[in-house]
Amino acid sequence: MNHFNYVAPRTLRDALAALAQPGAVAVAGGTNLLDLMKENVATPATLVDVNALPLAAIEAMPDGGLRLGALARNADTAHHPLVRARYPLLSAALLAGASPQIRNMATNGGNLLQRTRCYYFYDTGTPCNKRSPGSGCPARNGLARMHAVLGASVDCVATHPSDMCVALAALGAVVHVASVAGERGIAMADFHRLPGATPHVDNSLAAGELITHITLPPVPEGFGRHAAYLKLRERASYAFALVSVAALLDIGKDGTVSAARIALGGVAHKPWRDEAAEQGLVGRRPDAAAFEAAAACLLRDAVATGGPTPGSNAFKIPMARRAVVRALQMALQGQLTNTGELALHTAAAGATP
Repeated sequence: MNHFNYVAPRTLRDALAALAQPGAVAVAGGTNLLDLMKENVATPATLVDVNALPLAAIEAMPDGGLRLGALARNADTAHHPLVRARYPLLSAALLAGASPQIRNMATNGGNLLQRTRCYYFYDTGTPCNKRSPGSGCPARNGLARMHAVLGASVDCVATHPSDMCVALAALGAVVHVASVAGERGIAMADFHRLPGATPHVDNSLAAGELITHITLPPVPEGFGRHAAYLKLRERASYAFALVSVAALLDIGKDGTVSAARIALGGVAHKPWRDEAAEQGLVGRRPDAAAFEAAAACLLRDAVATGGPTPGSNAFKIPMARRAVVRALQMALQGQLTNTGELALHTAAAGATP
């Protein structure tokens, strides 16, 4: 058994002081961290319970954007009227993830910090560079069906598992953090890291920093009408994405694309966006040819990993291309999601997404 200390500060100042100590880790919902501790993957010296901090509010910002408290639960965020009205893509992505019970516990901040579900990472009997730097990456020549086809390195081919983060990447979110040294904002594009030679470092948080909130900028009106979150997985629910796509389109009065955002999940160490693929749609008619060109651009550097079939993830590359095209078509048609839960919730609430 691994022994650890437990503290439950009541103020942000006290929490930051506690997190400044070596080996201290914040815990809120614990839906990932506690599993990691049970498997001896994570062995924090101190758990800093941050649930008492006033960081759960979801509020409109003066510029028309939205502020999401780090301690707001995923379920509360998904069903919040402002989120559903202004950022339906985020609501759809959240409802595509995990299970209702987990969404009731998991927090927005914790969602950003969840770790890969690579089977080798969780199995302490096997080597893993993410868990033990320098020990090796058996997924490269082993079972890699769930693993990365973009942005991987010789040291790691793991993927980030979040649905919420894919939507946040497409929406241009900013992650706000605090520590005893002060506060700063981190663009969502810069928050998660590619593995490189340091796959054990998942994100750009400094030691002792705590996520306090996430801000969403105002988005073009068309993004609200033409948004889609497509999730492809091996089970109909409670499964991580093989490939997911968050797509946003703004269609001009002349019928051409005036702006586009595309983010991929399940294919890299972080949500994957490529400005060239998005800009390639601008000024074009939103048709199959344009969408296929965007998909090809987005996946142009994709490389399969893993051993012989069925270990290889080569199938992910054509799957991802088709998923991008389908997601863009869904966005054009105003079909928000391919999963049924959001539609069921909407019908029960008597509202529209």
